[in-house]
Amino acid sequence: MIWYILIIGILLPQSLAHPGFFTSIGQMTDLIHTEKDLVTSLKDYIKAEEDKLEQIKKWAEKLDRLTSTATKDPEGFVGHPVNAFKLMKRLNTEWSELENLVLKDMSDGFISNLTIQRQYFPNDEDQVGAAKALLRLQDTYNLDTDTISKGNLPDPEHQRANGNLKYFEYIMAKEKDVNKSASDDQSDQKTTPKKKGVAVDYLPERQKYEMLCRGEGIKMTPRRQKKLFCRYHDGNRNPKFILAPAKQEDEWDKPRIIRFHDIISDAEIEIVKDLAKPRLSRATVHDPETGKLTTAQYRVSKSAWLSGYENPVVSRINMRIQDLTGLDVSTAEELQVANYGVGGQYEPHFDFARKDEPDAFKELGTGNRIATWLFYMSDVSAGGATVFPEVGASVWPKKGTAVFWYNLFASGEGDYSTRHAACPVLVGNKWVSNKWLHERGQEFRRPCTLSELE
Repeated sequence: MIWYILIIGILLPQSLAHPGFFTSIGQMTDLIHTEKDLVTSLKDYIKAEEDKLEQIKKWAEKLDRLTSTATKDPEGFVGHPVNAFKLMKRLNTEWSELENLVLKDMSDGFISNLTIQRQYFPNDEDQVGAAKALLRLQDTYNLDTDTISKGNLPDPEHQRANGNLKYFEYIMAKEKDVNKSASDDQSDQKTTPKKKGVAVDYLPERQKYEMLCRGEGIKMTPRRQKKLFCRYHDGNRNPKFILAPAKQEDEWDKPRIIRFHDIISDAEIEIVKDLAKPRLSRATVHDPETGKLTTAQYRVSKSAWLSGYENPVVSRINMRIQDLTGLDVSTAEELQVANYGVGGQYEPHFDFARKDEPDAFKELGTGNRIATWLFYMSDVSAGGATVFPEVGASVWPKKGTAVFWYNLFASGEGDYSTRHAACPVLVGNKWVSNKWLHERGQEFRRPCTLSELE
């Protein structure tokens, strides 16, 4: 049996057994249970060895007493017929039994379990991926080597607050400038917070992205801030939302990014996660050169796709998106569920296809991605923001909320200001799900345009 298990373990293709743990925190939790099982098996092995040694020890103590007595008067000892018989019996039978006990391998159960479990262990790719994630987190969040090597990551409660503090200090300073200025136009000009003497507007995208991930470089003037509101929204008098309208918050003005609060319940989130977990696979990106989907270091997560017909909860979520946006979801892509890995991220990208890639969604036959709906299905202790480097916006994950924006203008042209990224997760487990809505099917509908959401 043991040799059979060993042979199977050797012959089993690693590609089939290994799911790429470092790209999904959710699946990494399975490793905790695997290691716990191995520790239990190891303790059983230790107990078996201790029991074996205890038996051997008792043998040794018993025989030590006998031989001590016998060597004092050997002739007198064996002169007793019972002692003579027992001596013959011990040497002929019992010492052989002791030999078998000493030679007995108590590790069989542990080795068998280890062999079975080893096929599900992380491999070199996971170890290297996790190491790169630490370097990525160090660079993005300006962590010194000593801090990260000791595991002393920033206090999750303070990490975001520090970024907000810098932002509000900037807002207050700007308010003073506005009060001194006689011209509203001057107060509405784009601000250019400095970093080492360089205006944020002129920094490379990578630096803008990393600053926004830290809560720095957010560009929002007081005048624009005053135009952002919270409101109730009934989806163009949709019967489902007349008595219980959805709660909205303006996250950004250009592009208009709307957050819906309490839009997905904890129970719905758990069902979606349970459906997705068995299907999670390494997230891919579209390779413009080959036209094929491939994995990339700049997207570290796992994803799964859920259809509305397979579960009523998914169908209900899809209809909720349609009711609140006024956009037809029958031509939308399936609900994509994503779980980010160690330092999980998705660097700046567009959701829509640009003019230089006209065949990006050709196989779908539904046109370009007109809008994006993104559910946050977990809180993230630190990091993990959705940022828009072109406009200096950061949107932070909050469980049970969703954000929505249009990727295309009414003309069908792409809105390049929607280029966005998912920041590396510093501490915590990030779950999201998104719906990409397409152009086809919207021709005769009355969508809730973002101007109507005011």
